[in-house]
Amino acid sequence: MSDGESIESLIRLESLSKHFGSGSTRIAAVENVTFSVGPGEVLGFLGPNGAGKSTTMKMLTGYLPPTSGRALVCGRDVQEDPLWAKERLGYLPEGAPAYPDMTPESFLKFCARVRGLTGKVGADAVGRAVALTHLEGVLRQPIETLSKGFKRRVGLAQAVLHQPPVLVMDEPTDGLDPNQKHEVRRLIRDMARAGGRAIVLSTHILEEVEAVCTRVVVIARGRVVADCTPASLAARSRYRGAVTLSVATQAGPSPLEVLAGLVEAAQVEDLGTSRTPSGELATYTVLPRAGKDLLGAVERAARAGGWKVDQMRLEPGRLDDVFRDLTGGPSR
Repeated sequence: MSDGESIESLIRLESLSKHFGSGSTRIAAVENVTFSVGPGEVLGFLGPNGAGKSTTMKMLTGYLPPTSGRALVCGRDVQEDPLWAKERLGYLPEGAPAYPDMTPESFLKFCARVRGLTGKVGADAVGRAVALTHLEGVLRQPIETLSKGFKRRVGLAQAVLHQPPVLVMDEPTDGLDPNQKHEVRRLIRDMARAGGRAIVLSTHILEEVEAVCTRVVVIARGRVVADCTPASLAARSRYRGAVTLSVATQAGPSPLEVLAGLVEAAQVEDLGTSRTPSGELATYTVLPRAGKDLLGAVERAARAGGWKVDQMRLEPGRLDDVFRDLTGGPSR
């Protein structure tokens, strides 16, 4: 049972598959994908390019019919009852497409009318979406003149306009600068907590998972290869419990040799040296042997050698390390 199975599901994919072509040219883009998402959860749907993420999202939102299996939104099959399901679903496609010659105000009013929100109900819906995404300062500016960050906010605004319990976003921060990413991620967290929404965030950006997601599903070659919390995923890393330290260079035995000789150490990675105003620093990452107190051993070695330690940290594990193992990416 996955970490998310014990709570009510607003999204459920059941053995969802999508094949293209036939015979010898048949391609299985998605194969037997199953997972569920409950209220308040932000699920990171993670995988390398071409893994099947966007195809899965298109089936979940009803844009593509599955070859087999089914996608349910709030308990109903998207293919059997598409209008009902889409009324309860907000979708931000990759790139956040919008009509470039419209302003955010006119675009959102248009989206409200398409959703059947008219009069005061429509005006209130637009006002809520604008306030949530902080678009007040650009409402009457043509969308084509907006920055990528504001265009993404416009896309988010149309996705939440009708206050859907389910929100699906495909690469929502791709191409944004660090400040824009921070703002969009804050919006996502706020929408999950305050609205009790089930959110699926499709991404290939590992930092996105750590910053936003409460759960992560990893897909590779069209199949689910992991379904757990980000912390549980990081715990699979060979860097879990590793120690990274920076030491001032000095005469005497090399810290690299001393660290490599520790019985608690499985491996030492030499990360090179750097110059600082106070002198030259050498940085190492020491990987632990199973069941050993590596941090204590490194601290004792530093004291015994009189090392001038600039910084030392215990590694919680690295998602990129686990991601490569799960998806068949190149190793270090």
